[in-house]
Amino acid sequence: MEPPNRWLRCTLMCLVVCSGFSSSACVLFGRRINNKLEAKISSQGCSHPHKEEYFEQQVDHFSFTNSDTFQMRYLVSDELWTKGGPIFFYTGNEGDITWFCQNTGFVWDLAVEYKAIVIFAEHRYYGKSLPYGNDSYKDAAHLGYLTAEQALADFAVFLDWYKANTRGGAAGSPVVAFGGSYGGMLAAWMRIKYPNAIAGAIAASAPVWQFTGLTPCNTQYLTISKDFQAANQLCYDSVHMSWDVITRIGQTASGRTKLAQAMKLCNPLKTTADVDGLISWLAGSWFNLAMVDYPYPANFLEPLPAFPIKEVCSYFKTPSPTDDQLLAELTGALGVYYNYTSSIQCFNLSQDATASLGDLGWSFQACTEMVMPFCADGVNDMFYSMPWNYDAQVAACKAQWNVTPRPNWIVSQFGGKNITASSNIFFSNGLLDPWHLGGVLTDLSDTLVVGIIPDGAHHLDLRGKNKLDPPSVIAVRNQERENINQWIAEWWVNKT
Repeated sequence: MEPPNRWLRCTLMCLVVCSGFSSSACVLFGRRINNKLEAKISSQGCSHPHKEEYFEQQVDHFSFTNSDTFQMRYLVSDELWTKGGPIFFYTGNEGDITWFCQNTGFVWDLAVEYKAIVIFAEHRYYGKSLPYGNDSYKDAAHLGYLTAEQALADFAVFLDWYKANTRGGAAGSPVVAFGGSYGGMLAAWMRIKYPNAIAGAIAASAPVWQFTGLTPCNTQYLTISKDFQAANQLCYDSVHMSWDVITRIGQTASGRTKLAQAMKLCNPLKTTADVDGLISWLAGSWFNLAMVDYPYPANFLEPLPAFPIKEVCSYFKTPSPTDDQLLAELTGALGVYYNYTSSIQCFNLSQDATASLGDLGWSFQACTEMVMPFCADGVNDMFYSMPWNYDAQVAACKAQWNVTPRPNWIVSQFGGKNITASSNIFFSNGLLDPWHLGGVLTDLSDTLVVGIIPDGAHHLDLRGKNKLDPPSVIAVRNQERENINQWIAEWWVNKT
């Protein structure tokens, strides 16, 4: 089936410009933090002891005619540090830095071992690091400085200042960069662009090759489909069947009423466009679920049980179900992702529809340099036909921002698959993660090395240690320690 205009919407995990599903979902590598979690972030912040500080940055590092500046937020903890200890530096993603501070426990575990300073630097245009305050998202002219290149320059300039001005002894300390997802891409690119600033980089679940000409566009949806199929073939078949059933029922007003009631939606489905929105929301839900399929209960995007895909798939029990049976099972399965704590009475498809700064920021990045093709065919995967449509993306970007994407710019800027001139990057990938096929999966050299977590989801290795961690993630974390040891040792040798 060919869903009308669905590829013009933006999905939760799609890095394409709001080209897949609803625009409300284009944040945090396409994954939208729900409103409840955002409230929790703002009220509690990162629970690890730290200070919130600010550093004055140039808005434009690459021009001598723009003297505008802004305050970049960073979180710092130096209580464990001893002279000569390293600095562990998290390259902030496309969201509030406190969220990443809270969800990157491995860095804090390592800080205890290494007596390290820990710094989480916020990415420009996200959280509180707004170059033009409330006008930062006013138009493309104000947003034009939202690029990975400018963010990396922020980090490099900041580190030069911090090492020169922190309490005695850190001026020569080695810096190890950490990042997951888009932050992992930034960590890798920082080592490529600024090897003088950091000794090495841990790039977790970093799809640095998820760009035009480097990776087929269907890899994410194939991985998600395999995850569901591994849990339960009936689950895969039921999800695959659901698209046609929902589309067919949604063609009439009475059918749309039936869908809204059967699926416990908060608002009515008034038009077929609303039905398209429902389908997009569903597809985004399955995408997110695969990304956070952790082996223990977690609250990364939503409060979830251990192995949530297995839990979701347990609701699909009927071979060849009737429409009513399928909708009932589908609704129960969705409750695992959106209502595991039984805190809501209905599913609100528009709960994220009010665009926050984070939404707009990623939308702009996907409309300029972060052009990552996505597609599905509905034959080899459990989704529906979603051909990659670059022309539609260009049209949407011009309509929203009056900008034209540069699909080849990231490859030109950061080297694509030709990065063997660089060194000291550890790429980790979990094979359950929809993004892993866009990452580096085999060693490129003795110093560009890879750790694979067969039973790991999205940057599982960056999460704090847990008694339910599979042996594979423990092994990868030990590989990361070995590489960090080597990088630190090399740094000091080169300093003498």
